[in-house]
Amino acid sequence: MRTYRFILTTVFIFAFWVAGSAQDVQAPPDSLIAGLQAKNDRYRIGFQDILEVQVFQHPSLNQRIAVSPNGTIMLFRLDKPLIAVCKTERELAGEIAEAYKARFIRDPQVNVVVSEQRSQSVAVIGAVEKPGTYFINRRYHLLEMLAMAGGPNKESGTRILVARTGSTSQCRDRGDQTDGDQVAVMDFKVRDVQQGKQTLWMQPGDVVSLLKADVIYVYGNVNKQGTIEVREPITLTQALVSAEGLKAAAKKDKIRILRQIDGKADREELVYNLNDIDKGKVRDPFLEPNDIVAVSEDKMKSILYGIANSIKSSVPSAIYRLP
Repeated sequence: MRTYRFILTTVFIFAFWVAGSAQDVQAPPDSLIAGLQAKNDRYRIGFQDILEVQVFQHPSLNQRIAVSPNGTIMLFRLDKPLIAVCKTERELAGEIAEAYKARFIRDPQVNVVVSEQRSQSVAVIGAVEKPGTYFINRRYHLLEMLAMAGGPNKESGTRILVARTGSTSQCRDRGDQTDGDQVAVMDFKVRDVQQGKQTLWMQPGDVVSLLKADVIYVYGNVNKQGTIEVREPITLTQALVSAEGLKAAAKKDKIRILRQIDGKADREELVYNLNDIDKGKVRDPFLEPNDIVAVSEDKMKSILYGIANSIKSSVPSAIYRLP
C-alpha cells in the first residue's frame, strides 16, 4: 500500500513539474516577442530584391526569384503573380501560404528571406575615394556613408550636397512627408559633418555629392591673376595674398567683390577699403564660392609710376652719354 502511494505521489510531482516547464517554454516574455516582430518588420521588400522562398515538405516549390520591375513575383504552380514590393518577409510569406492553401496544400508552411537587398541604395558621387552605389539594409548616418566611400579625396572642397530623390521601392514611412515628384537638396559643411556638428539619417534613394574645391577668381591690379582653389574658408586679404599681392598702382580703397545672387544670374557688388581692413576698422570679410575679387587701378598712381619708371630707365643712358 505504501509503495503504491509513493508511486502515485512521484508520478503526480513529475507531471506537475513537466506542466510547469512546458508553460515556461510556451509563454516567452512579451518584450521578446515584440523585439522579434520589430526585427522581422524592419525591412520592406523593394524592386530588384532577390528572394528565397521555401515551402516546407514541398522542395519542388522552393524558389529563388527577383522582384520584377512592376513589384510582383511569379511562383511555381501559381496562376497569378503576387505583389511583393513594400511587404515585409513575414507578410509576403503569409500571402504565399494563403495562395498555396487555396490551390492544393492543406496547411502550407512558408518562409521568405531577402537574400540580396538591391532596392534600397544610396549613391555617393563627386570628390570621394570610392564613388558608387551602396546598398543599405539599416539606417546610416551621412558620416558613415562618407566613410564607406573612402572619405574625401585630394580634390574635395568644403561642401556636401544631399539630394533626397525618394526610395526606389516607392514605400513611404509614416514620418516621410516628401512628395515623390520633388527633390529636396540639403547643404552641409564637410568639417561640421566630420566633427559631428551636423548629421543626417540617410534614406534609400539619397544621392550624396561631395563637391570639388571651391573657386575664387581674382583679377585686375594684382601680381598673379587667375583662380584660387579653396578647401577652407578664406578671407579677402588671404585671397589677395594668394594672388601674390597688389601692384603698385592698385586702388586699395576700392576692392570690389562680385557675388552671385542666390537663384539668379546677376551679381551684387560689395566694396571694401583695404586700408580700413588693415587698420582693423572693418572686419576682413570671408569670401564665398565663385566670388570675383576685382582690384581697380588708381589712374593717378599709374601715371606717376609710369613717369618714375621712365626716368629710371633714362638715367643710365644719360650717364653713358656724358663725355
